[in-house]
Amino acid sequence: MDQANPFETPRTYALHRAEYLVGLAVTTGLIIAHWGEIRWWAAAALFVYIDVIGYIPGAIAFRRSGGRPISKAYYVLYNVMHSLITQGAVAALWCWLVEPEWALLALPFHLFGDRGLFGNFMKSFALPFEPVRQPGYLKLLDDLGLKHPRPVGHATDPVPVGHIPAAHRLTAAAAQKEAAR
Repeated sequence: MDQANPFETPRTYALHRAEYLVGLAVTTGLIIAHWGEIRWWAAAALFVYIDVIGYIPGAIAFRRSGGRPISKAYYVLYNVMHSLITQGAVAALWCWLVEPEWALLALPFHLFGDRGLFGNFMKSFALPFEPVRQPGYLKLLDDLGLKHPRPVGHATDPVPVGHIPAAHRLTAAAAQKEAAR
C-alpha cells in the first residue's frame, strides 16, 4: 500500500499479479517465437531446479511439522531461489560459462508464472510457509470494509501453523531467558 504499510488489499494484490502476467505473456511470446532454437533439456532443468531447491523442501517440512514451527532456512531458500536478482545472476553466469541461449527464458517464465498465475511472492518469517489466511489480515479487511479473499488451496482455512505468532515469541524468549538463569 505504501512504504509505512507494506501490505496489499485484494485489489492492489491483483494489480501486482497482473504486472507479472504481462511479463509471463512476453516470456511466453519469446518462447513461441524461438521454439525451435530452445534446448529443451536445459530449459526444463532451469525451470525445475528453482522449486527442487527453493520450494519442495519447505513444503515437505511444513506438511510434516504438525503445527510446529519450521526452520527459517526453508524461507530463505524459497526467497533466494524465487528472486529475480538470483535468477538474473544465474542467467548471467550461464551466459558466461555456457552460452547465451533461449533456454534461459525458463527462469523468468517460472518466476512470472509463480507470481502472476499463482500469486506466490516472497515468504515472510512471520507467516506460515504455505498460504493460510491470517485472522489479523481478515480483521484489517473488515476495518477497511473489504471482502475477505477465499481460502487458498484449502477447502476451509486450517489453523495457521509453521510459525510462532509474535505474542508467543515474546513468551518463548522470556521462558528461554528464565531457563538460562
